[in-house]
Amino acid sequence: MSEKKQSEGLRLQTLAVRAAVERSQYGENSEALYLTSGYVQPSAEASARRFAGEEEGYTYGRSGNPTVSSFEQRLSALEGSEATMATSSGMSAIMLMCFALLRAGDHVVFSQSMFGSTIKLIGSEFARFGVESTTVPQTDLAAWRAAIRPNTKLLFAETPTNPLTEVCDISALAELAHDAGAWLAVDNCFATPALQRPIALGADIVMHSGTKYLDGQGRVMAGALCATQKMVIEKFLPVQKNSGMVLSPFNAWVVLKGMETLDIRMKAQSALTMELAQWLEQHPAVARVYYPGLPSHPQHALAMRQMSLGGAVLSFEVKAKHPEEARARAFHVLDSMQVLSLCTNLGDTKTLLTHPASTSHGKLSEAQRQAAGIGQGLIRVAVGLEHPQDVQDDLVRGLNTLA
Repeated sequence: MSEKKQSEGLRLQTLAVRAAVERSQYGENSEALYLTSGYVQPSAEASARRFAGEEEGYTYGRSGNPTVSSFEQRLSALEGSEATMATSSGMSAIMLMCFALLRAGDHVVFSQSMFGSTIKLIGSEFARFGVESTTVPQTDLAAWRAAIRPNTKLLFAETPTNPLTEVCDISALAELAHDAGAWLAVDNCFATPALQRPIALGADIVMHSGTKYLDGQGRVMAGALCATQKMVIEKFLPVQKNSGMVLSPFNAWVVLKGMETLDIRMKAQSALTMELAQWLEQHPAVARVYYPGLPSHPQHALAMRQMSLGGAVLSFEVKAKHPEEARARAFHVLDSMQVLSLCTNLGDTKTLLTHPASTSHGKLSEAQRQAAGIGQGLIRVAVGLEHPQDVQDDLVRGLNTLA
């Protein structure tokens, strides 16, 4: 855990390459990678104070590491949060948040359009421990309001969502949550702080899968929770210390270096995604394109108020008469690719395509998939940095040969 430490007035692009712990006595310019599980203590008294939390200092790898602290400080600087806690993955960040904030009998309201594993974790796994939950349509503010109960402790939204890029009104949800005495958590994985800063819009917690755009090259797993210093120290830290949901120093270092190019990557990939979205909208084999940057997107105006650009993920549906045909046609498009990657990850410099109904949302019931709008003909595209014509040419191999 690290609180925000930064010079006043620095802009996001500068913070992305400068925010970190102080250099060691060796004066390294690139942040150091500290591979150690333990730390030699200066004295028994100092050791006792550090383990008691009365004095700053590293004690054990499960409790802190300078490289991990640099990652936490940098993400805090970008998100505008007081503190950040790094975790081993995005899903472990969600688990840590729920363990820290909820108890049996508490209630969570979250979007039915969220990532499939998030739905399963909160709706099924935490239900076994007495945590109640209600899913609501992502964009229906009245449904969020109606779902709140006296025991509601957390509202959790993902914006834009995976894979339909639905956008919710963060400020309005924050007002609803706070009026009910609850917290609002926002999954900012798709937009990243380069395009959207939920805390500035009223969110209490920002969740990240650093595996995605923070790293940017599909190399490691990482997660994080950005919040107030009080919440991180009093709520998150005790759970992390006792559970071991920690980020490895090496993975922290990889993501730390990836964040240095976050701003230019998100701008470039958003521009390429917009170009691809416009092209797909005109293709005769495509029934619909989902992308917040398009004027045809239902929440386009809201997205452009909350986000500076549309992001680097879009989804599209192939035309089909029934679900079986839709699945076969989607598989045909994916199997026809020769350049792009069939891969369930996103946030890479390589363009990655996946079939959500059989992968990320494959473990949901058919009713849950239908509620989330995940059809068998849906293909998600996480756009990388290839030449846009090469991306289009590879998709044409399948789209132009649909029977």
